[in-house]
Amino acid sequence: MPSDAFSTLFAAQPVMLAPMEDVSDAVFRRICRRLGADVCFTEFVNVDSLLLGCSRNERKLRLTEDDQPTAIQIYGADPAKLVEAARIAEAARPAFIDINCGCWVPRIARRGAGAGWLRDPEAMVAMAERVVRAVSLPVTVKTRIGLGPEDQMPIVELASRLEAVGVRALTVHCRTAKMGYTGTADWRWAGLAQAQVRMPVVVNGDIRTAADVRRALAETGCAGAMLGRGAIEHPWVFREVKALRAGLTPVPPTPAERLGLLREHLLANVAVRGKGWGVPYTRRYLAGYLRDVEGGAELRAYLNTSTDLDDWLDRISSLEARAVVSHAVQ
Repeated sequence: MPSDAFSTLFAAQPVMLAPMEDVSDAVFRRICRRLGADVCFTEFVNVDSLLLGCSRNERKLRLTEDDQPTAIQIYGADPAKLVEAARIAEAARPAFIDINCGCWVPRIARRGAGAGWLRDPEAMVAMAERVVRAVSLPVTVKTRIGLGPEDQMPIVELASRLEAVGVRALTVHCRTAKMGYTGTADWRWAGLAQAQVRMPVVVNGDIRTAADVRRALAETGCAGAMLGRGAIEHPWVFREVKALRAGLTPVPPTPAERLGLLREHLLANVAVRGKGWGVPYTRRYLAGYLRDVEGGAELRAYLNTSTDLDDWLDRISSLEARAVVSHAVQ
């Protein structure tokens, strides 16, 4: 992506779909982009598996023309492998390449990947510089505010050092690695980092609603906001952000709209993965799609035990018909 195009992405404080393993695949990216996501990220691309020719990781690199702007996120503990993986990722022509330095999951962080890089910020900066020099696309980094207690928060100094070696943007999940998803994200750290650098800083963590997006950007002065779990629970959040920015009152999805998108997502997953995998794969989104739908809790409980596509479609249609009648009566 040309430098000016990359800068344009951040000109209007974009709202982004976070990289999430087994979530931010091409199917979900298309849904979120249609609803208003400005930038999307792929699932995590494991550099070790990619370099071994793992088909699953190769699939993550397939970006179609209608799947833009999308960034490819890579992760690993070996700088040389990250460089090689970045070159492979560049050939897929993403909007930019993102390095995961924030995944807190112990099996990843313990071996030095993800948030494991926060144990040695100097090594992280050196690794990022190698990746920047290896590719022509913009390189960004996603990380956490630090590993543990507040006296070990390197994020503000780290932001400056990453910018100095050519990193073009930084996403800050405003929790420590040790916190995982517990406690409350402290957006203040993203604001401190943004005040220290000229490159865009994206605030992430505990941003679930359109009001959260507006408040996070106002409080931090950051160049963008990123949603992860909030988008899984409510992909319409991107549409609601657009409405707020246009001075309109966001209109929540109707029960029929929720069920219609569930059906669309289900069929798209089956088309990509086949019935055997595509049907159960859709379960992770049920809580969000069936929220505020009369009979939704019961349907979710049932579908969590069913793997039959026709069964899913029949029950979704049945509940959808009830929702339409209920809406008409109201």
